[in-house]
Amino acid sequence: MALTEQEQIRRDHAAALREKGVDPYPAAEWAVTHHAADILDQYEDDRHDPEADGTEPIRVVIAGRMLTKRVMGKASFFHLADESGQIQIYVKRDNLPEGVYNEVFKRLLDTGDWLGIEGTVFRTRMGEVSVEADRLVLLSKSLRPLPVEKTVTDEETGETRTFNEVSDPEFRYRQRYADLALHPEVREVFKTRHRIVRTIQRFLDDAGYVEVETPALQPLYGGAAARPFTTHHNALDMPLFLRIADELYLKRLLVGGFEGVYEIAKDFRNEGLSRFHNPEFTMLELYVAFRDYDWMMGLVERMFEAVAQAVRGSTDVPRTVGDETHTLDFSAPFRRVPIFDAIAEATGHQLYDAEAGRVADRDAIAAVARELGIEVDDSMGAGKLVDEIFGEAVEPTLVQPTFITDYPVELSPLAKRHRAKPGLVERFELIAAGKELCNAFSELNDPLDQRARFEDQAGLAEAGDEEATREIDEDYLRALEYGMPPAAGLGVGIDRLAMVMTDQPSIRDVLLFPLLRPETLPNQLAVVVKGDTATLRELESAVRSANDDFLGVIDGVGSGYGSGDDHVALFFRTGTHRGNVLALAKAAVIHAGLGAVATEELDFSIEE
Repeated sequence: MALTEQEQIRRDHAAALREKGVDPYPAAEWAVTHHAADILDQYEDDRHDPEADGTEPIRVVIAGRMLTKRVMGKASFFHLADESGQIQIYVKRDNLPEGVYNEVFKRLLDTGDWLGIEGTVFRTRMGEVSVEADRLVLLSKSLRPLPVEKTVTDEETGETRTFNEVSDPEFRYRQRYADLALHPEVREVFKTRHRIVRTIQRFLDDAGYVEVETPALQPLYGGAAARPFTTHHNALDMPLFLRIADELYLKRLLVGGFEGVYEIAKDFRNEGLSRFHNPEFTMLELYVAFRDYDWMMGLVERMFEAVAQAVRGSTDVPRTVGDETHTLDFSAPFRRVPIFDAIAEATGHQLYDAEAGRVADRDAIAAVARELGIEVDDSMGAGKLVDEIFGEAVEPTLVQPTFITDYPVELSPLAKRHRAKPGLVERFELIAAGKELCNAFSELNDPLDQRARFEDQAGLAEAGDEEATREIDEDYLRALEYGMPPAAGLGVGIDRLAMVMTDQPSIRDVLLFPLLRPETLPNQLAVVVKGDTATLRELESAVRSANDDFLGVIDGVGSGYGSGDDHVALFFRTGTHRGNVLALAKAAVIHAGLGAVATEELDFSIEE
């Protein structure tokens, strides 16, 4: 591995420290008594000035990463950054043991090193609260320099500019540790996410519900329409699936006598990557006996109010959608609209006949879908088409929190049939800022109806629907046959909720370590194509069917993997030359009749 000049210098410094008997990575405890923010908040000149009579100087033991080292002969200043913020450290040769200042601090310590400091708090002549060190210990040597950022404020205009700003999303997501070290505001996003989860847990615990854990490895997957990740258990010689949902196990617990259970856990779905999708994600699922979906809407309103108050101090939450920032109002009640009414309002087509009590036939729904530019194939049933129409024509327009209710039976195999609307189920989704935040049902507890729904799903899978469940979960049906009480169930996407509450543009901004493509892609090439959604879907379909060298697609990317709903990245295999594959990609664009769409090559590592 080739080292940069700075990396080599730091390794030389570590070696020199060892020669002097200084361990660059000591094992001894360093017992911190204060953090930077606490010191800055507590210090008062008239009470703590060490040079004044009758005061009580503050002695502190702190630790953090050294920044902005400024050596000035026999004394130096630097800033120490800990989790709470930064504070200036004053180091004087005569305050430290002989040789520590000249031989160690000045020559062998670098910015980015972790240091322990013991000393007294004072205020400099320039007015900055600082710590005068009388003990300095190296806690961990940094062998790779962090990118340096410098912020300068124009004294006349007040304009602030940051130089060498690390804003490339690819760098930030891949090297999250460096991103967190450089950007305290990113750490705050994840602290806010923590507060969201804790608020939900306290809310549900206070309601008397029990938090449980269910299997992540399952012999059958179910509870949602999604493709699973598959693995194999060697000792039992059997296939297993990473769960796509917790639902079926949690409802088994209602059969067993629990009246309210919830789980906040990782689920896994073998799907594409985008600004709003990551194959590994966090879900809250809650099931409460003797309740229905109408009651659950009230619980969601109260819970989301509590979350907004906990993280924003208000039920008004700013959220950027496109180029506009909206204020989402999470105070109850939220608007409630049946899905077919929402579609009729947006498209002019009413696809549910309330008087006859039936959903329009598949061909009529498919015609509306085609009119909206949605690609239709034979595997898509009426429910799937309704979902596609809603996602295209309605969902993006719903900015304020809105409950969309009463879905087709075919689309909701685990929900109870609507008590007053034939052909529909008692289900709602909460949409805010154009995206789904939660999904809930009056839960189906009729084992015979559930078996028929499973069989319908298996039929859709046989017809080619990759997200329909092929296997029938006989054990779950057996549990229902013992009797499950009527219940309401809820699923909340924690990642999506965190995006809204922290106003982040991408799901990757609220995941500490999102799934990314390999850092180097030998024998692969990515081409970014820009265009409207319908055009990009047409292009993807054409490329997939026409080119054996096509590997896949990632939605919602821009150059350098910045965010952008109007971009996709097309991945191709190449064993020969970069230019050949770029030409192949451009040919695919032309093949799809989209010659006017711009293509842009990304700078990947490619073996040529």
